[in-house]
Amino acid sequence: MDILTAKIIDGLAVSNHIKNSLKNEISGLVTQGVIPCLATILIGSDPPSLVYINNKQKAANSIGIRTLDYRFDADISQTELIRLIEKLNLDSTVHGILIQLPLPDHLDKYHVINMVDPKKDVDGLTFINSGLLLNNKTNLIPCTPLGIMELFRFYEIQLDGANVLIVNRSNLVGKPLASLLLSKNSTVTISHSHTKNLKFFSQNADIIVTAVGNRDSFVLTVDMVKNGATIIDVGTNRVDGKLCGDVDFEKVKEKAKYITPVPGGVGPMTICMLLRNTVEASKVYAK
Repeated sequence: MDILTAKIIDGLAVSNHIKNSLKNEISGLVTQGVIPCLATILIGSDPPSLVYINNKQKAANSIGIRTLDYRFDADISQTELIRLIEKLNLDSTVHGILIQLPLPDHLDKYHVINMVDPKKDVDGLTFINSGLLLNNKTNLIPCTPLGIMELFRFYEIQLDGANVLIVNRSNLVGKPLASLLLSKNSTVTISHSHTKNLKFFSQNADIIVTAVGNRDSFVLTVDMVKNGATIIDVGTNRVDGKLCGDVDFEKVKEKAKYITPVPGGVGPMTICMLLRNTVEASKVYAK
């Protein structure tokens, strides 16, 4: 095979570029009497969730977004949680509401998420915003797919007519990303744990987006990738104490045209898009 050595997609650099633009937008909103505000809700003490929520709070504060931080023990009742959401829905100074997932088993995730006012649903997960996305009518899009689309745009990666394989079918990544790619005229295949002969699809894909996060069950290896493909790695795994993705990075990068690293690829973009969604939601309140 021809050795290409892929161009590394730098999600941190792209996110910093976008955050600088958001700072300017926030300054303009402040002159109109609006200070964008994000309320985050964390239930329990799941270690990754604690890290994620702290990073989101820090990133928001760094560009001038005010934050409200609500943390509860894992045994909070659904009634109490919904009471808080309803209060935040009615607060005109709060523009975005984020409920950190996963939730404890005794809470009905779908019911809780759908109690959030769709205009404040900065994760883009309510049924209303999911339906609007299918019709290309929402500004509040799930953050990881939106971040991936921004990376495609920044690096001018051709989507029109491209064969795209998504190794994920979740509401957080696979399904919304498929909708976004279809709107750009890509041909999209979604694969998952029941897909037969995954290699057939991956070897014919111009772009592969993988978001499995379990290297015991799946690794994207070099023989699964065609020359010149673009590889977007959303997976997060710990191997020998080190963070890595779903992709055999060192080998695949010698065959791909573009590739995201883990860390430093999609991760920073996910948080950046949360900030963008918060700013977008706050514009409704501008004078």
